[in-house]
Amino acid sequence: MKTMLIKNARNIITMDRERRQYPGASMYIEGQEIKAIGSNLPYETADTVIDARDKIIFPGLINTHHHLYQTFTRNIPAAQDCELFDWLLTLYDIWKHLRPEDVYVSAMVGLGELLKSGCTTASDHFYVFPNGVSGELIDEEIRAASELGIRFFPTRGSMSLGRSKGGLPPDEVVQTDEAILRDTRRVIETYHDSSKFSMVRVGVAPCSPFSVSRDLLRESAALARSYQVRMHTHLAETKDEEDFCVETYGMRPLQLMEETNWIGNDVWYAHGIWFNDEEIIKMGNCGCGVAHCPSSNMKLSSGTFPILKMLENGVKVGLGVDGSASNDASSMLLELKVMNLLHKLQHGSTALSAEDCLYVATRGSAKVLGWEDSIGSLEVGKAADLFMIDSKRLEFAGALFDDASLPIITGTAQVDMTIVGGKVVVKDGRLVNVEEERLAESAQLAANRMVELANVHSSKKKKSTASRFLK
Repeated sequence: MKTMLIKNARNIITMDRERRQYPGASMYIEGQEIKAIGSNLPYETADTVIDARDKIIFPGLINTHHHLYQTFTRNIPAAQDCELFDWLLTLYDIWKHLRPEDVYVSAMVGLGELLKSGCTTASDHFYVFPNGVSGELIDEEIRAASELGIRFFPTRGSMSLGRSKGGLPPDEVVQTDEAILRDTRRVIETYHDSSKFSMVRVGVAPCSPFSVSRDLLRESAALARSYQVRMHTHLAETKDEEDFCVETYGMRPLQLMEETNWIGNDVWYAHGIWFNDEEIIKMGNCGCGVAHCPSSNMKLSSGTFPILKMLENGVKVGLGVDGSASNDASSMLLELKVMNLLHKLQHGSTALSAEDCLYVATRGSAKVLGWEDSIGSLEVGKAADLFMIDSKRLEFAGALFDDASLPIITGTAQVDMTIVGGKVVVKDGRLVNVEEERLAESAQLAANRMVELANVHSSKKKKSTASRFLK
């Protein structure tokens, strides 16, 4: 079993229950597992020895919601400056041209960005399966995650309610219930590993109330629980979604979830902005989790997540970057900064500290994914998932007064080193297992092809309200 000694760190920020810090300390790792943390450890040699002098060590960040395939539709002029439903309608026409190789390369780019921003575990919600394209698309994401070395929690998404049946997505990107459930079983049986230090766990994830049927929700819940895997879906993201549920089903989104067995401690939702007080209490009582995606919510003008009410009522809250097309980045450190600033604006200057935000993105996210036994904090017996920043970098000059908050409040959202399961996957700020420039070039070529096929590039960018004054 390979061993690693990380020695003489400026500080180790553990984010354990007491949020302990270990200035000047070291860490010893066997395989994936942390065996010791502290000063004067009885270890002098290891297979890999890392001198962490001047480095601050943090637990790896955990991304609880993403759409990696959207990496190829960032910064699309026609999809800027609009709300969720219009944004989706524009991008569906591009996404229907996805090929298996696009899914692989877009995952390599998105997961690579995450690793470079200190993320060591990522969940992804993949739900677009174009007609005539192999159904084994999620396999391409799993292949990319394995090559990069990130811990991965893909969720097999689905859309069954096409436009012809009253749903939002075009019929070209939806599947039948039978095809969805059959492939979901295949993905679980092929890839899901529930062991403590697993590198892949799988979830079941119908897309949203406006893109799947009641029957599929019920059958997906039954399937997930028969395999004892977790369940994920978008919920309460916008007022449009709430209106759709009331008009179509005669009930609010969370009521629909209750009716279809989508509530419990094995369920987490994405966004959760428009829950009322009674619903938040109910979610806390039943153990539901929510992936908070601040940048996406701000870009699409969806609203502000009521984080204080959620935390006060015991709702599990984790952080998510959401899809690259509604964030235009896959950076967890940047997401932490946005989160911190947003809630100071919304809830007051003392509502949520930078360290509180770090807790949400580590321990909080681990609880949302049901993986808190091995990830989310740096403790003996847990996985050696961590990132380091060099305190001597120029952007940290004049800021070395609070190590835990440093990369959230200051800096450029890039880390110096990322380690997953005791293996170095980012070194000196660059991915270890891939040539970044070649990957970027192939990704842009694929993105160009998809946009040209959809003829979206010719759409004019919407004029902003202020543009008439800025002449």
